Amino acid sequence: MPAPKDLDPSSSPRALLGAELRHAREKKGLSQDALGLKLFVSGAFIGQLEAGTRRLRPDMAVMVDEVLGTKGFFTRNCAAASKSKYPEHFAEAAEAEATATEIREYAPLLIPGLLQTPAYARAVCRAHQPTAPDEKIEELVAARVERAHLLSDPTEPLLWVVLDEAALRRATGGREVMAEALSHIVGLVRRSRVIVQVIPFEAGAHASMQGAIKLMAFEDAPPLVYFEGVGTGRLEDEPATVRYQRHTYDLLSACALSPQKSLVLIERMAQDYAHEEHP
Repeated sequence: MPAPKDLDPSSSPRALLGAELRHAREKKGLSQDALGLKLFVSGAFIGQLEAGTRRLRPDMAVMVDEVLGTKGFFTRNCAAASKSKYPEHFAEAAEAEATATEIREYAPLLIPGLLQTPAYARAVCRAHQPTAPDEKIEELVAARVERAHLLSDPTEPLLWVVLDEAALRRATGGREVMAEALSHIVGLVRRSRVIVQVIPFEAGAHASMQGAIKLMAFEDAPPLVYFEGVGTGRLEDEPATVRYQRHTYDLLSACALSPQKSLVLIERMAQDYAHEEHP
């Protein structure tokens, strides 16, 4: 198991809880595996809580206080650490994403959130919630755009995205929005900030036709895989599951166009959208 990394407790409520959990666990003389056994979770999950890549939920906070004798500290502070600007089903994944050193994602139907422009994100959010007030849509768009700020770092995290051609062909928000969205991806690729591959229709059947995959790796915690559906999502850390999905991702990358050929295709489609030609 990776050696624990010193956390800055002031950086976020989750970092504070993670640092306190580690302190309380070590004071009790328990390993991560031993504490996990008492809480009916894996030692890896305890490590993720301490590293701030997973959220401590209220029911587990009560158990932590009981096992570690922390007199309600985690129960009292769990609510503040659980607050999020993201939808409940995605909040934990978004928080983990922000601390990842590597992100590999396959997107079959839409451009992933980290690569979206505000206009594209607005079209996606409005389609998902057609009767929501404009204020609510703008909150969701702002949160999605804020997530992409992690790409401001010139080197980390590594972001490798495999897009299905369908995500590029669907004119989400209209041709002008798509032209901007694809040009944005082209810019990120040309700045060597992301790796993007496209699985063309002509590739036929592939390893992940049943849905999207997001794999995340961390410096000081085990890797995670995130699965998402309509209004639902879950994180998995079970090693066999993560290995299987990493293998699936490798197969996807192998049947996709090369990064250079993918860039040519995306750039051509952006020009087609901008000139109102059928892409």
